[in-house]
Amino acid sequence: MAEKRSAENESSDEPQPKIAKSDSSENAKNEADEVVRARGFYSMRKGEREDMQDAHVLLDDFSAQVAFCSDIKRSAYYAIFDGHGGQRAAKFAAERLHTHLAEKIATGPDAKAVEQSLKRAHLDAYKKTDERFLSEATKVKPSWKDGTTVTTVLILNNTLFVANLGDSRAVLCRYKTEESREIALVLTKDHSPQVFEERMRIQKAGGNVKDGRIMGMLEVSRSIGDGPFKAHGVSCVPDIKKCPLLPNDRYVLIACDGLWKAFSNQEALQFIADSLVAAKVETKGATIADPNETRSSEQILWDNVCGRLAAEAVRRGCGDNVTVVIVVLKTFWQ
Repeated sequence: MAEKRSAENESSDEPQPKIAKSDSSENAKNEADEVVRARGFYSMRKGEREDMQDAHVLLDDFSAQVAFCSDIKRSAYYAIFDGHGGQRAAKFAAERLHTHLAEKIATGPDAKAVEQSLKRAHLDAYKKTDERFLSEATKVKPSWKDGTTVTTVLILNNTLFVANLGDSRAVLCRYKTEESREIALVLTKDHSPQVFEERMRIQKAGGNVKDGRIMGMLEVSRSIGDGPFKAHGVSCVPDIKKCPLLPNDRYVLIACDGLWKAFSNQEALQFIADSLVAAKVETKGATIADPNETRSSEQILWDNVCGRLAAEAVRRGCGDNVTVVIVVLKTFWQ
């Protein structure tokens, strides 16, 4: 089966988000501001693969899934699934994971209680999705060997809750006023068997790492599916992070490793900035020029930017599927 190929690790000097407890005055001020508005846009490219094995979910309003308490003024959910060995695991997880998460999230009595339930909710939802898929996979002969990486972003009020398996990645674009530039804050952790902690877990389970792959075949050390590798230490336990949003946060970029093979985190942000300039010129008056166009100017603009980014990854030589999701925050598009 065609397994996922390696992606180079990002340099360690990139800024990392402050995702633990924070009582800074800037965060406190942000909590008092109006609740962030978010809207997701996407683009997909097949690359050199015969089929598209990625999947994604964009839910700009997650309250339709969960009866939140009145303290939760805004909720949204976005996810990318980078399938390998087939498309069944990615499709299955895209259809089920958010519903399992919604079942596990506490609905009250206040925002604090909801937040306290989120770690366990994510762990249980990921585990349930993995178990259900593996159960389906073994009902057929030969059994399915598909697997998928996962990156999910849940927005509640002005806070991001990010969980991931594998090497799909979420990056927050934050504008630093004092430096007059955008910086990339990585919200996920790449799970590779070449990472010491991951390799130790694999070896403890009786597996081995050869040429950077588990049993010489699988390149990610955490995933949903990948039934033949679960006994060799492949885990479905996600890394989970919390990141308060600040007034200068512009968007969240979520992408499969097909993009990160072609771009560093900071390069991707710069390409988006350059594409915004070009796309604004191209899309100006588009809704007027084409009477059959039903999309808003905002959607036309960001669809254009997402498409440019995905296409550029392929142009730079990425032969893998490429899926890009950009979650635009507040009124950055105006």
